[in-house]
Amino acid sequence: MAALVASLSRSPQERSETTRQPDPGPPTARAAPTSEPPPEPLTFEAGENDAQRLVAGRPATLEVSVDEPGSVEIPALGLSAAADSLTPARFEVLPASAGEFEIVFTPAADDVEEPAGRLVVRSAG
Repeated sequence: MAALVASLSRSPQERSETTRQPDPGPPTARAAPTSEPPPEPLTFEAGENDAQRLVAGRPATLEVSVDEPGSVEIPALGLSAAADSLTPARFEVLPASAGEFEIVFTPAADDVEEPAGRLVVRSAG
């Protein structure tokens, strides 16, 4: 009991000198500030067979709109996704090298591939 009275009778400054603060632990990671916002998705309309350009080494989201249900593929990248008139096919890509990548659409009703677009990747330099 005497120790309790002694600790309470000291001034706040004296108490803080003898009170040990807990170890703060490792520093927390902070998000690196970005200088530019994420790019808008590159959009394709399956019936138009347009080309969109991208720099190698840059990530991109591709969206391919279709008029009927089916499958959209980028064969050279080994990617495929389902799509319909309300939900475009969506692909996250990060092409490492330059080249042209065909995008094809296969309607569910007839299994005949149709050109849906072309992703043209150019070198960064």
